[in-house]
Amino acid sequence: MTDLNSILQPGMLVRHPDCPDWGVGQVQSNIGGKITVNFREAGKVVIDSSRVMLEPVFDA
Repeated sequence: MTDLNSILQPGMLVRHPDCPDWGVGQVQSNIGGKITVNFREAGKVVIDSSRVMLEPVFDA
């Protein structure tokens, strides 16, 4: 499986697969395997990309 997290760039929209109640989030940065995402319902969250595979959103 390809690591889709590696292609995430600032401005892209994503969902956290284990936390659907967080809503859609916007990637703020993706540096060294740490992805900072600003979620509508959870605020700013730093994701360890080795533990969570974020889902890109194209229809929001």
